[in-house]
Amino acid sequence: MASKFKQFSLVGMGVLIGAALTLNYSANAEREPEPLPLEDLRAFSEIFGKIKSDYVEPVEDKKLITEAINGMLSGLDPHSAYLDNEAFKELQVGTQGEFGGLGIEVGMEDGFVKVVSPIEDTPAFKAGVKSGDLVIKLDDTPVKGMTLNDAVKRMRGKPGTDITLTIIRKGETKPLTITITRAVIKIKSVKYKLVEPGFGYVRITQFQEHSGENLVDALNDLGEQNKGALKGLVLDLRNDPGGLLNTAVSVSGAFLKPGELVVYTDGRIEDAKMRLTNSRENYLRPGETDYLKNLPAWAKTVPLVVLVNGGSASASEIVAGALQDHKRALIVGTQSFGKGSVQTILPLNNGTAIKLTTARYFTPSGRSIQAKGITPDIPVEEATVSSGETAKIEVREADLERHLTNGDEENAAKTPQAPKDDKKPKDDKAKGGKAKPALEPGEVVSKSDYQFNQALILLKGLNLLQGRKE
Repeated sequence: MASKFKQFSLVGMGVLIGAALTLNYSANAEREPEPLPLEDLRAFSEIFGKIKSDYVEPVEDKKLITEAINGMLSGLDPHSAYLDNEAFKELQVGTQGEFGGLGIEVGMEDGFVKVVSPIEDTPAFKAGVKSGDLVIKLDDTPVKGMTLNDAVKRMRGKPGTDITLTIIRKGETKPLTITITRAVIKIKSVKYKLVEPGFGYVRITQFQEHSGENLVDALNDLGEQNKGALKGLVLDLRNDPGGLLNTAVSVSGAFLKPGELVVYTDGRIEDAKMRLTNSRENYLRPGETDYLKNLPAWAKTVPLVVLVNGGSASASEIVAGALQDHKRALIVGTQSFGKGSVQTILPLNNGTAIKLTTARYFTPSGRSIQAKGITPDIPVEEATVSSGETAKIEVREADLERHLTNGDEENAAKTPQAPKDDKKPKDDKAKGGKAKPALEPGEVVSKSDYQFNQALILLKGLNLLQGRKE
Protein backbone atom coordinates (compact mmCIF):
# COMPACT_ATOMS: atom_id res chain seq x y z
CA MET A 1 0.00 0.00 0.00
CA ALA A 2 3.01 2.27 0.48
CA SER A 3 3.28 2.80 -3.27
CA LYS A 4 -0.28 4.12 -3.28
CA PHE A 5 0.31 6.52 -0.42
CA LYS A 6 -1.69 9.71 -0.83
CA GLN A 7 -1.96 12.91 1.11
CA PHE A 8 -5.33 14.41 1.79
CA SER A 9 -5.90 17.83 3.26
CA LEU A 10 -8.68 18.19 5.73
CA VAL A 11 -8.30 21.87 6.36
CA GLY A 12 -11.43 23.14 7.90
CA MET A 13 -13.07 26.42 7.17
CA GLY A 14 -11.98 28.13 4.00
CA VAL A 15 -8.88 29.62 2.48
CA LEU A 16 -5.80 30.11 4.59
CA ILE A 17 -4.27 33.47 3.76
CA GLY A 18 -0.81 32.86 2.36
CA ALA A 19 -1.00 29.20 3.21
CA ALA A 20 -1.42 26.11 1.14
CA LEU A 21 -2.07 22.55 2.16
CA THR A 22 -1.23 19.45 0.14
CA LEU A 23 -4.21 17.29 -0.68
CA ASN A 24 -4.68 14.07 -2.57
CA TYR A 25 -3.02 14.10 -5.97
CA SER A 26 -5.15 11.99 -8.24
CA ALA A 27 -4.22 10.47 -11.58
CA ASN A 28 -7.55 9.08 -12.73
CA ALA A 29 -7.69 10.66 -16.17
CA GLU A 30 -8.32 7.23 -17.70
CA ARG A 31 -11.87 7.05 -16.34
CA GLU A 32 -14.47 7.14 -19.07
CA PRO A 33 -16.09 10.62 -19.01
CA GLU A 34 -19.86 10.88 -18.85
CA PRO A 35 -21.67 12.26 -21.93
CA LEU A 36 -21.68 16.06 -22.10
CA PRO A 37 -25.03 17.91 -21.93
CA LEU A 38 -25.09 19.27 -25.49
CA GLU A 39 -28.04 21.63 -25.03
CA ASP A 40 -26.44 23.27 -22.00
CA LEU A 41 -23.12 23.54 -23.82
CA ARG A 42 -24.86 25.28 -26.70
CA ALA A 43 -26.33 27.77 -24.21
CA PHE A 44 -22.86 28.28 -22.71
CA SER A 45 -21.41 28.87 -26.18
CA GLU A 46 -24.15 31.37 -26.98
CA ILE A 47 -23.56 33.31 -23.74
CA PHE A 48 -19.82 33.24 -24.36
CA GLY A 49 -20.35 34.70 -27.83
CA LYS A 50 -22.72 37.42 -26.56
CA ILE A 51 -20.17 38.53 -23.95
CA LYS A 52 -17.41 38.60 -26.58
CA SER A 53 -19.49 40.67 -29.00
CA ASP A 54 -21.68 42.88 -26.78
CA TYR A 55 -19.89 43.45 -23.45
CA VAL A 56 -18.98 47.10 -22.84
CA GLU A 57 -15.23 46.31 -22.97
CA PRO A 58 -13.23 43.62 -24.79
CA VAL A 59 -12.68 40.48 -22.68
CA GLU A 60 -9.99 37.87 -23.22
CA ASP A 61 -11.14 34.32 -23.88
CA LYS A 62 -8.87 33.02 -21.11
CA LYS A 63 -10.49 35.27 -18.51
CA LEU A 64 -13.99 34.15 -19.48
CA ILE A 65 -13.07 30.46 -19.37
CA THR A 66 -11.25 30.85 -16.04
CA GLU A 67 -14.19 32.65 -14.45
CA ALA A 68 -16.59 30.00 -15.79
CA ILE A 69 -14.45 27.27 -14.18
CA ASN A 70 -14.29 29.27 -10.93
CA GLY A 71 -18.06 29.58 -10.85
CA MET A 72 -18.60 25.91 -11.69
CA LEU A 73 -16.47 24.77 -8.74
CA SER A 74 -17.34 27.41 -6.16
CA GLY A 75 -21.02 26.69 -6.78
CA LEU A 76 -20.61 23.11 -5.52
CA ASP A 77 -19.55 23.64 -1.90
CA PRO A 78 -17.34 26.00 0.14
CA HIS A 79 -14.21 23.84 -0.27
CA SER A 80 -14.07 23.02 -3.99
CA ALA A 81 -12.05 25.54 -5.99
CA TYR A 82 -9.98 26.24 -9.09
CA LEU A 83 -6.25 26.74 -8.46
CA ASP A 84 -4.31 28.82 -10.95
CA ASN A 85 -0.58 28.26 -11.41
CA GLU A 86 0.39 30.46 -8.48
CA ALA A 87 -2.18 29.02 -6.08
CA PHE A 88 -1.26 25.45 -7.06
CA LYS A 89 2.44 26.06 -6.41
CA GLU A 90 1.69 27.59 -3.01
CA LEU A 91 -0.56 24.67 -2.16
CA GLN A 92 2.28 22.22 -2.70
CA VAL A 93 4.58 23.87 -0.15
CA GLY A 94 2.17 25.08 2.52
CA THR A 95 2.06 21.90 4.59
CA GLN A 96 5.73 22.31 5.42
CA GLY A 97 4.70 24.97 7.91
CA GLU A 98 6.19 28.06 6.23
CA PHE A 99 4.40 30.50 3.94
CA GLY A 100 3.99 34.18 3.26
CA GLY A 101 0.95 36.18 4.28
CA LEU A 102 -1.07 37.50 7.23
CA GLY A 103 -1.92 34.31 9.11
CA ILE A 104 -5.72 34.17 9.09
CA GLU A 105 -8.20 31.47 8.15
CA VAL A 106 -11.03 33.01 6.14
CA GLY A 107 -14.27 32.24 4.31
CA MET A 108 -16.88 34.31 2.48
CA GLU A 109 -20.16 35.58 3.89
CA ASP A 110 -22.63 37.95 2.22
CA GLY A 111 -19.94 39.07 -0.19
CA PHE A 112 -17.44 39.92 2.55
CA VAL A 113 -14.36 38.09 3.81
CA LYS A 114 -15.13 36.50 7.18
CA VAL A 115 -12.33 35.67 9.60
CA VAL A 116 -12.77 32.15 10.91
CA SER A 117 -9.65 32.15 13.04
CA PRO A 118 -6.37 34.07 13.31
CA ILE A 119 -3.35 31.77 13.63
CA GLU A 120 -1.32 32.13 16.80
CA ASP A 121 1.98 34.03 16.62
CA THR A 122 1.21 35.54 13.18
CA PRO A 123 0.93 39.22 12.15
CA ALA A 124 -2.88 39.07 12.06
CA PHE A 125 -3.05 37.48 15.53
CA LYS A 126 -0.69 40.08 17.01
CA ALA A 127 -2.57 42.94 15.30
CA GLY A 128 -5.79 41.97 17.06
CA VAL A 129 -7.80 40.36 14.25
CA LYS A 130 -10.53 38.17 15.82
CA SER A 131 -12.78 35.27 14.86
CA GLY A 132 -16.02 36.56 13.36
CA ASP A 133 -14.54 39.80 11.97
CA LEU A 134 -15.96 40.83 8.57
CA VAL A 135 -13.38 42.43 6.26
CA ILE A 136 -15.14 45.03 4.11
CA LYS A 137 -12.13 46.83 2.58
CA LEU A 138 -8.57 45.91 1.67
CA ASP A 139 -6.58 49.13 1.67
CA ASP A 140 -8.93 51.42 -0.29
CA THR A 141 -10.64 48.67 -2.30
CA PRO A 142 -14.10 47.40 -1.21
CA VAL A 143 -14.30 43.61 -0.82
CA LYS A 144 -17.91 43.46 -2.01
CA GLY A 145 -17.93 41.98 -5.50
CA MET A 146 -14.59 40.18 -5.16
CA THR A 147 -14.27 36.41 -5.21
CA LEU A 148 -12.60 34.85 -2.19
CA ASN A 149 -9.55 34.02 -4.34
CA ASP A 150 -9.28 37.65 -5.47
CA ALA A 151 -9.44 38.86 -1.88
CA VAL A 152 -6.83 36.32 -0.80
CA LYS A 153 -4.47 37.43 -3.58
CA ARG A 154 -4.76 41.04 -2.44
CA MET A 155 -3.97 40.06 1.15
CA ARG A 156 -0.92 38.11 0.07
CA GLY A 157 2.22 40.01 -0.79
CA LYS A 158 5.90 40.56 -0.22
CA PRO A 159 6.95 40.13 3.43
CA GLY A 160 7.54 43.50 5.05
CA THR A 161 4.80 45.30 3.13
CA ASP A 162 1.67 46.65 4.82
CA ILE A 163 -2.01 46.18 4.14
CA THR A 164 -4.88 47.93 5.90
CA LEU A 165 -8.01 45.91 6.68
CA THR A 166 -11.29 47.70 7.35
CA ILE A 167 -13.29 45.44 9.64
CA ILE A 168 -16.83 45.24 11.01
CA ARG A 169 -16.86 43.61 14.44
CA LYS A 170 -19.86 42.65 16.52
CA GLY A 171 -20.20 44.98 19.48
CA GLU A 172 -18.37 47.85 17.77
CA THR A 173 -20.40 50.89 16.67
CA LYS A 174 -18.16 51.75 13.70
CA PRO A 175 -15.72 49.91 11.42
CA LEU A 176 -12.19 49.28 12.67
CA THR A 177 -9.05 49.83 10.59
CA ILE A 178 -6.13 47.51 11.29
CA THR A 179 -2.82 47.81 9.48
CA ILE A 180 -0.87 44.55 9.26
CA THR A 181 2.67 44.00 8.05
CA ARG A 182 2.93 40.89 5.87
CA ALA A 183 5.52 38.32 6.91
CA VAL A 184 6.85 34.87 6.17
CA ILE A 185 4.68 32.78 8.45
CA LYS A 186 6.43 29.94 10.25
CA ILE A 187 3.99 27.87 12.19
CA LYS A 188 5.17 25.69 15.05
CA SER A 189 2.44 23.10 14.91
CA VAL A 190 3.12 21.37 18.26
CA LYS A 191 3.55 23.30 21.51
CA TYR A 192 3.80 21.71 24.93
CA LYS A 193 4.46 22.29 28.61
CA LEU A 194 4.71 20.37 31.86
CA VAL A 195 2.07 22.45 33.63
CA GLU A 196 2.74 20.85 37.02
CA PRO A 197 4.39 17.64 38.25
CA GLY A 198 2.72 14.67 36.57
CA PHE A 199 0.49 16.66 34.21
CA GLY A 200 1.34 17.70 30.68
CA TYR A 201 -0.21 19.94 28.04
CA VAL A 202 0.18 19.56 24.25
CA ARG A 203 -1.38 21.87 21.69
CA ILE A 204 -1.51 21.10 17.96
CA THR A 205 -2.17 24.24 15.92
CA GLN A 206 -2.28 22.53 12.49
CA PHE A 207 -1.75 19.03 11.10
CA GLN A 208 1.39 19.50 9.03
CA GLU A 209 3.85 17.02 7.51
CA HIS A 210 5.96 16.67 10.65
CA SER A 211 3.33 17.18 13.35
CA GLY A 212 3.27 13.46 14.19
CA GLU A 213 7.04 13.39 14.70
CA ASN A 214 6.88 16.62 16.69
CA LEU A 215 4.20 15.12 18.94
CA VAL A 216 6.44 12.12 19.69
CA ASP A 217 9.32 14.47 20.56
CA ALA A 218 7.02 16.52 22.81
CA LEU A 219 5.80 13.45 24.72
CA ASN A 220 9.34 12.19 25.23
CA ASP A 221 10.48 15.60 26.48
CA LEU A 222 7.52 15.84 28.85
CA GLY A 223 8.47 12.44 30.28
CA GLU A 224 12.06 13.55 30.76
CA GLN A 225 11.00 16.80 32.45
CA ASN A 226 8.69 14.83 34.74
CA LYS A 227 11.35 12.16 35.34
CA GLY A 228 8.84 9.45 34.59
CA ALA A 229 5.38 8.67 33.25
CA LEU A 230 2.75 11.40 33.32
CA LYS A 231 -0.39 11.07 35.42
CA GLY A 232 -2.48 12.93 32.86
CA LEU A 233 -2.28 14.77 29.54
CA VAL A 234 -4.36 17.54 27.94
CA LEU A 235 -4.36 17.45 24.13
CA ASP A 236 -5.58 20.85 22.92
CA LEU A 237 -7.13 20.89 19.42
CA ARG A 238 -9.08 24.12 19.84
CA ASN A 239 -9.02 26.40 16.78
CA ASP A 240 -7.01 23.83 14.84
CA PRO A 241 -8.40 24.06 11.28
CA GLY A 242 -7.03 20.68 10.17
CA GLY A 243 -4.40 19.69 7.64
CA LEU A 244 -3.12 16.34 6.43
CA LEU A 245 -5.10 13.14 6.83
CA ASN A 246 -2.06 10.90 7.32
CA THR A 247 -0.91 13.20 10.14
CA ALA A 248 -4.32 12.88 11.80
CA VAL A 249 -3.85 9.10 11.63
CA SER A 250 -0.40 9.30 13.24
CA VAL A 251 -1.55 11.66 16.02
CA SER A 252 -4.47 9.33 16.79
CA GLY A 253 -2.13 6.35 16.55
CA ALA A 254 0.12 7.80 19.24
CA PHE A 255 -2.63 7.02 21.76
CA LEU A 256 -4.41 4.03 20.15
CA LYS A 257 -3.50 0.36 19.94
CA PRO A 258 -1.84 -0.90 16.72
CA GLY A 259 -4.38 -1.77 14.04
CA GLU A 260 -7.31 0.14 15.54
CA LEU A 261 -9.50 1.98 13.04
CA VAL A 262 -8.94 5.74 13.00
CA VAL A 263 -11.20 6.90 10.17
CA TYR A 264 -12.79 5.72 6.95
CA THR A 265 -13.96 7.65 3.90
CA ASP A 266 -16.69 7.01 1.36
CA GLY A 267 -17.28 8.62 -2.03
CA ARG A 268 -18.49 7.77 -5.54
CA ILE A 269 -15.17 6.52 -6.94
CA GLU A 270 -13.09 3.62 -5.65
CA ASP A 271 -10.11 5.84 -4.73
CA ALA A 272 -12.37 7.75 -2.34
CA LYS A 273 -13.17 4.63 -0.29
CA MET A 274 -10.52 4.08 2.37
CA ARG A 275 -10.21 2.49 5.81
CA LEU A 276 -7.28 3.97 7.68
CA THR A 277 -6.13 2.04 10.73
CA ASN A 278 -3.28 2.75 13.13
CA SER A 279 -0.78 1.04 10.83
CA ARG A 280 2.49 2.45 9.54
CA GLU A 281 1.44 2.29 5.88
CA ASN A 282 -1.38 4.73 6.66
CA TYR A 283 0.76 7.51 8.10
CA LEU A 284 4.33 7.05 6.77
CA ARG A 285 5.70 7.99 3.38
CA PRO A 286 7.71 5.38 1.47
CA GLY A 287 11.14 5.01 3.05
CA GLU A 288 10.23 7.03 6.14
CA THR A 289 11.26 5.67 9.57
CA ASP A 290 8.39 4.80 11.89
CA TYR A 291 8.66 7.58 14.44
CA LEU A 292 5.76 6.19 16.53
CA LYS A 293 8.12 3.43 17.66
CA ASN A 294 9.92 6.11 19.68
CA LEU A 295 6.84 6.88 21.78
CA PRO A 296 7.23 6.58 25.56
CA ALA A 297 5.36 3.49 26.79
CA TRP A 298 3.05 5.54 29.00
CA ALA A 299 1.57 7.37 25.96
CA LYS A 300 -0.76 4.42 25.27
CA THR A 301 -2.29 4.44 28.75
CA VAL A 302 -1.97 7.97 30.14
CA PRO A 303 -5.35 9.48 31.14
CA LEU A 304 -6.21 11.84 28.28
CA VAL A 305 -8.52 14.83 27.86
CA VAL A 306 -8.95 16.38 24.41
CA LEU A 307 -10.10 20.01 24.17
CA VAL A 308 -12.21 21.06 21.16
CA ASN A 309 -14.31 24.06 20.18
CA GLY A 310 -16.06 25.55 17.15
CA GLY A 311 -12.69 26.21 15.52
CA SER A 312 -11.64 22.55 15.71
CA ALA A 313 -12.17 21.22 12.20
CA SER A 314 -11.56 18.29 9.92
CA ALA A 315 -8.29 16.54 10.90
CA SER A 316 -8.88 17.76 14.47
CA GLU A 317 -12.30 16.16 14.39
CA ILE A 318 -10.87 12.91 13.05
CA VAL A 319 -8.53 12.67 16.04
CA ALA A 320 -11.20 13.67 18.55
CA GLY A 321 -13.75 11.28 17.00
CA ALA A 322 -11.34 8.33 16.93
CA LEU A 323 -10.21 8.81 20.54
CA GLN A 324 -13.82 9.27 21.62
CA ASP A 325 -15.12 6.19 19.80
CA HIS A 326 -12.36 3.98 21.21
CA LYS A 327 -13.00 5.43 24.68
CA ARG A 328 -9.35 6.41 24.84
CA ALA A 329 -10.01 10.04 25.84
CA LEU A 330 -12.68 12.31 27.23
CA ILE A 331 -13.63 15.09 24.83
CA VAL A 332 -14.16 18.40 26.62
CA GLY A 333 -15.24 21.81 25.32
CA THR A 334 -17.88 22.91 22.82
CA GLN A 335 -19.25 21.46 19.59
CA SER A 336 -16.58 21.22 16.88
CA PHE A 337 -16.80 22.79 13.41
CA GLY A 338 -18.30 19.87 11.48
CA LYS A 339 -16.10 19.72 8.39
CA GLY A 340 -16.36 16.07 7.42
CA SER A 341 -15.39 16.11 3.76
CA VAL A 342 -12.22 15.24 1.87
CA GLN A 343 -10.81 17.42 -0.92
CA THR A 344 -8.69 15.92 -3.71
CA ILE A 345 -6.26 17.88 -5.85
CA LEU A 346 -6.65 17.05 -9.55
CA PRO A 347 -3.70 18.53 -11.51
CA LEU A 348 -4.43 19.73 -15.04
CA ASN A 349 -2.09 19.71 -18.03
CA ASN A 350 -1.59 23.49 -18.06
CA GLY A 351 -0.03 23.68 -14.60
CA THR A 352 -3.28 24.53 -12.82
CA ALA A 353 -5.45 22.20 -10.73
CA ILE A 354 -8.88 21.81 -9.24
CA LYS A 355 -9.60 21.12 -5.60
CA LEU A 356 -12.66 18.88 -5.58
CA THR A 357 -14.66 17.43 -2.71
CA THR A 358 -14.59 13.68 -3.35
CA ALA A 359 -15.63 11.96 -0.11
CA ARG A 360 -17.10 12.21 3.36
CA TYR A 361 -15.17 10.82 6.28
CA PHE A 362 -16.56 8.79 9.17
CA THR A 363 -15.42 8.10 12.73
CA PRO A 364 -14.70 4.45 13.69
CA SER A 365 -18.25 3.91 14.99
CA GLY A 366 -19.73 5.07 11.67
CA ARG A 367 -20.59 8.68 12.48
CA SER A 368 -20.52 11.27 9.72
CA ILE A 369 -19.83 14.60 11.36
CA GLN A 370 -20.27 16.70 8.21
CA ALA A 371 -22.19 19.86 9.16
CA LYS A 372 -22.67 18.37 12.63
CA GLY A 373 -19.34 18.20 14.44
CA ILE A 374 -18.05 16.25 17.43
CA THR A 375 -20.20 16.49 20.54
CA PRO A 376 -18.05 16.74 23.69
CA ASP A 377 -18.45 14.10 26.40
CA ILE A 378 -18.31 16.96 28.91
CA PRO A 379 -19.51 20.34 27.56
CA VAL A 380 -17.50 23.23 28.96
CA GLU A 381 -18.10 26.75 27.69
CA GLU A 382 -15.17 28.89 26.65
CA ALA A 383 -14.74 31.52 29.32
CA THR A 384 -12.06 33.25 31.31
CA VAL A 385 -11.65 33.74 35.03
CA SER A 386 -11.41 37.49 34.52
CA SER A 387 -14.39 39.59 33.47
CA GLY A 388 -14.78 42.05 30.65
CA GLU A 389 -14.27 39.62 27.76
CA THR A 390 -16.37 40.15 24.65
CA ALA A 391 -18.33 37.27 23.17
CA LYS A 392 -16.89 35.83 19.97
CA ILE A 393 -18.80 34.77 16.89
CA GLU A 394 -18.35 31.10 16.02
CA VAL A 395 -18.64 29.97 12.41
CA ARG A 396 -19.26 26.30 11.66
CA GLU A 397 -19.53 24.21 8.51
CA ALA A 398 -23.32 24.24 8.68
CA ASP A 399 -23.23 28.07 8.53
CA LEU A 400 -21.39 28.14 5.19
CA GLU A 401 -23.34 28.61 1.97
CA ARG A 402 -23.70 25.46 -0.17
CA HIS A 403 -22.20 23.25 2.54
CA LEU A 404 -22.29 19.50 1.93
CA THR A 405 -25.11 17.77 3.81
CA ASN A 406 -24.37 15.24 6.53
CA GLY A 407 -25.53 12.23 4.50
CA ASP A 408 -25.85 9.90 7.49
CA GLU A 409 -28.87 7.98 6.25
CA GLU A 410 -27.67 7.81 2.66
CA ASN A 411 -24.22 6.51 3.53
CA ALA A 412 -25.42 4.13 6.24
CA ALA A 413 -27.52 2.41 3.60
CA LYS A 414 -24.78 2.03 1.02
CA THR A 415 -21.59 1.61 3.05
CA PRO A 416 -21.37 -2.02 4.29
CA GLN A 417 -17.98 -1.47 5.97
CA ALA A 418 -19.39 0.98 8.51
CA PRO A 419 -19.43 -0.61 11.98
CA LYS A 420 -22.71 -0.46 13.82
CA ASP A 421 -23.05 2.34 16.32
CA ASP A 422 -25.47 1.42 19.08
CA LYS A 423 -24.88 4.66 20.93
CA LYS A 424 -26.50 7.79 19.64
CA PRO A 425 -24.59 11.04 20.04
CA LYS A 426 -25.78 13.23 22.86
CA ASP A 427 -27.95 16.19 21.98
CA ASP A 428 -25.44 18.75 23.18
CA LYS A 429 -26.65 22.28 22.77
CA ALA A 430 -23.49 23.85 24.13
CA LYS A 431 -22.42 26.92 22.22
CA GLY A 432 -19.09 28.70 22.23
CA GLY A 433 -19.00 31.35 24.95
CA LYS A 434 -16.23 33.81 25.60
CA ALA A 435 -12.99 33.76 23.70
CA LYS A 436 -9.85 32.21 25.14
CA PRO A 437 -7.60 34.73 26.85
CA ALA A 438 -4.70 36.04 24.79
CA LEU A 439 -1.39 34.38 25.53
CA GLU A 440 1.50 36.31 26.98
CA PRO A 441 4.74 36.22 24.94
CA GLY A 442 6.38 32.81 25.34
CA GLU A 443 3.32 31.40 27.11
CA VAL A 444 1.98 28.03 25.88
CA VAL A 445 -1.32 28.03 27.77
CA SER A 446 -2.91 30.81 29.81
CA LYS A 447 -3.42 30.37 33.55
CA SER A 448 -6.87 31.96 33.12
CA ASP A 449 -7.92 29.52 30.38
CA TYR A 450 -11.14 28.18 31.88
CA GLN A 451 -11.51 25.10 29.66
CA PHE A 452 -7.91 24.06 30.25
CA ASN A 453 -8.30 24.46 34.02
CA GLN A 454 -11.45 22.32 33.94
CA ALA A 455 -9.60 19.65 31.93
CA LEU A 456 -6.79 19.63 34.49
CA ILE A 457 -9.26 19.26 37.37
CA LEU A 458 -10.91 16.39 35.49
CA LEU A 459 -7.56 14.60 35.02
CA LYS A 460 -6.77 14.93 38.71
CA GLY A 461 -10.17 13.48 39.54
CA LEU A 462 -9.54 10.53 37.21
CA ASN A 463 -6.24 9.90 39.00
CA LEU A 464 -7.97 9.85 42.38
CA LEU A 465 -10.55 7.35 41.08
CA GLN A 466 -7.83 5.11 39.64
CA GLY A 467 -5.92 5.27 42.91
CA ARG A 468 -9.00 4.08 44.84
CA LYS A 469 -9.51 1.18 42.41
CA GLU A 470 -5.91 0.10 42.87
